[in-house]
Amino acid sequence: MKAKSVYLYTDGSSLGNPGPGGYGIILEWVGMSYVKEFSGGFARTTNNRMELLAVIIGLELLKESGMEVVVYSDSKYVVDAVEKKWVFGWEQKDFKNKKNSDLWRRFLKVHKKHKVHFQWIKGHNQHPQNERCDQLAVQAAKGKNLPSDIVFEQIESKPS
Repeated sequence: MKAKSVYLYTDGSSLGNPGPGGYGIILEWVGMSYVKEFSGGFARTTNNRMELLAVIIGLELLKESGMEVVVYSDSKYVVDAVEKKWVFGWEQKDFKNKKNSDLWRRFLKVHKKHKVHFQWIKGHNQHPQNERCDQLAVQAAKGKNLPSDIVFEQIESKPS
């Protein structure tokens, strides 16, 4: 039986960097008319954290393991880290001196459950799903009573 395939479109946003942030996700099952949208936000975070979190949550939403997943992202930070295999080197060095290590560890845990490929797409270039994910992310960042990005706030509050 062929593995089920899904397209995962993601985007992250922060209004200020750091500032209120959000992510947007669209999941499209290949060969089916099944499409789902998801979003969420935090009171104070960074754009890179939201870009990465969108991918993580999108992968975590997949109930079955072993799915073929194409992740479409406009984040060079995320796409290059995986496609150029930098993140696997960071993992071997226990993420020493790497930002967002909490999220990268979470990413690697869920990444291993699927066959994931990344496709970089130019942001704000009239790509319909990317534009929609951007709208979802910005809308989430503008939400009321956003929760704290606790790990980010702990890191940020440490004296340098």
